Amino acid sequence: MQAIMETLFDAAYLVTVVTLGCIMVKSAQDRETKLFGWMAVILGCGDAFHLVPRAWALCTDGLAAHAAALGAGKFITSITMTIFYVILYHIGKRRYGLHIRALTGAVCALAAARIGLCLFPQNAWLSANPPLSWGIWQIFRTMIVDTEEMVLRFDAQAYLFALAFSVFVILMLFLMGWRSIRRTNIIDIVQESHKSEPIRAVPRWYGPVGVLLIALGGFLGYFMPSFFVKVLHWYAPSVVDALFYLPALIGLYILLLHTVVNGWGGKKKQYRDLISTSMMKFQGRQTVRNMLVMTVLLAGAYFASFYAPMMLSSSGTSVASRPYDYLYHYRCDQDMIGQNHMAQLAQKHNVDITTWVTATGSILGTDGMEHIETESSIGVTYTEEYRELLQSATFLPERAYNAITGQKIDLAPGTCANVLDDDGGSSYLSGGDVTHLTNMVTGKTLDVTPAEPLSYTMLLGCYVLDDRDYEAISAGLTGQWQEDYVLFNVTDVEASFPFAKALFYDIVDHSGPEVEVFDAWDPVARQIAIEETGSYFCDPESLEESGTSSIDYDKPDSTEFRTSWKYMPQFKILDETELVKTMAVFLMLFIFIAIVCFAAVIVISFTRCMTIGMTNARVYDDLRHLGAPRSYLYRSVKGQVSRVFRVPILVGTILIYAFYTLIMYSNGEPMGITPSEASGMITCLGVIAVVSLLLYLVYRLTLKKVCSVTIDSKTAFPH
Repeated sequence: MQAIMETLFDAAYLVTVVTLGCIMVKSAQDRETKLFGWMAVILGCGDAFHLVPRAWALCTDGLAAHAAALGAGKFITSITMTIFYVILYHIGKRRYGLHIRALTGAVCALAAARIGLCLFPQNAWLSANPPLSWGIWQIFRTMIVDTEEMVLRFDAQAYLFALAFSVFVILMLFLMGWRSIRRTNIIDIVQESHKSEPIRAVPRWYGPVGVLLIALGGFLGYFMPSFFVKVLHWYAPSVVDALFYLPALIGLYILLLHTVVNGWGGKKKQYRDLISTSMMKFQGRQTVRNMLVMTVLLAGAYFASFYAPMMLSSSGTSVASRPYDYLYHYRCDQDMIGQNHMAQLAQKHNVDITTWVTATGSILGTDGMEHIETESSIGVTYTEEYRELLQSATFLPERAYNAITGQKIDLAPGTCANVLDDDGGSSYLSGGDVTHLTNMVTGKTLDVTPAEPLSYTMLLGCYVLDDRDYEAISAGLTGQWQEDYVLFNVTDVEASFPFAKALFYDIVDHSGPEVEVFDAWDPVARQIAIEETGSYFCDPESLEESGTSSIDYDKPDSTEFRTSWKYMPQFKILDETELVKTMAVFLMLFIFIAIVCFAAVIVISFTRCMTIGMTNARVYDDLRHLGAPRSYLYRSVKGQVSRVFRVPILVGTILIYAFYTLIMYSNGEPMGITPSEASGMITCLGVIAVVSLLLYLVYRLTLKKVCSVTIDSKTAFPH
């Protein structure tokens, strides 16, 4: 049945398209119609190279037996489709007057690049399963990041979801159009282009009030969720958290409204630019709405684009500042590589090991406050209940800590110090203060008093005890409840990458299945959960039931493994070199979001400016006949175009950078901006500079195009 129906459809489609195309080419009275005809002919002829072999294969011995012919057809179709879209662009350029050389050059260059990619042998056109999207994806992998996770895959569910969403959008558009046509008089539709939405007088206090509302909304939106959690013990629904950002959105709207109507240059400048300001006000509501959308999109684009430089810069600074080139730790019950094996591996890769430090720590049970959550109609609330045995942590004796860090601390008996990062922050990662320790083998306990926190990023999350206290509480522990730390330096760390890779794979190979776990996996919490409920959420079998992938030794280079394995080593050269690969998934996601948002901003700004220009073209023609000089007309056009561009760009950029600074300042305990965060913020300023330059170029092109529409395309205007 498929063979018959598909063959009939393909035949009807090809004959119809080619026939109509030939008729249009032959009978065309204008160039656009002839180009449309050639588009149809090229489309039909190109598709024939694929559809004819496909129909023949379906009606004979199947698709698999004609893989080469089908692949060659797909190759030709890919090239003809590229030509098809280039012709479509030229039709649009002629119809809408888009005579922008840079844009035309970009389209032609991209078309040539696509055809060139189609010629690559990696496309494997003649194979049974040719990677049709290989070229496009390869560009991303080559220019940005290339990892195992970046292999191109197709998910049927993703296609179905996209198709369903597209059908929904199309149906809604048809429904809205049908209702609009039913309710609107035909004369009103004809006169729609002449309608406007002028803005009435706006008080000048709108400007400062808008700024205050934006600041208030940003502050409340960011801090209120934390207030709910920490003070009210309430995880509010997302919609409640989002409501506190409404003042910022309202403030942004009235700020833009004030800017369009009144401006910020005082009455003198307002009178000087009376005509351009009046034109903006005449279509003010449409313009303000467009500017509001542009501001929000630009803020979202910057927020996404800040992720990569912030992560790379801050992480790079943190990695570069490590006092040891290499650190790895492992459970003592593992058959891990020894110093002799390490020496042989170093000799093989011509690496000289200098400083060598080892230390043993103990995994002890600790007390803490357990969160007991309760779901209700208003969200999730929780209560805290103290438990003497809640989770585990790694404890070091002060002699081991001093040997590793070179410090000379002397803790008082009965005290315990948690280790923070080098900036004295990230206390939330250390587990906080503990007061009651438990030996999970012997059952012996020890009460301690929290001491002044220590600072050493490479041991973040560990605790330090007095030597005698450590010996007393750790006596009787088996290898399962002990960890060995190995730290060393090499003479030339930059040349030790092959050694680092080999050592990393050796560590993975010598790690048993019992430590093939996430960093959130906790042996004490697991023991308690098994006793109380019979299962633990971080066990591999529980992760599979919930649809979450687990740590897999077969994928040591994946992002999930690099960021989440409990015993992931800290190798400076490896972390520096493969930082981008480690964050590949997140990097790709945020780059995609940023590109989409920036593209939307450019399209909206260009469209809005062209609409303003075409609407006011008659007015400018009248002004020219009344004797207005070209310089005055140019200044008027520039005032409108620059306001559409300048205001959303300035407001969106300043707001998101200020909000990002607030996040960095409040992210951690105690609050403040660390040196690594400061480095990232400086890098973000570089991103802003590059994007601003791009937007300025778009602004200049848009201004040139609007001037050609409103004044005279043959006139040269000042810059």
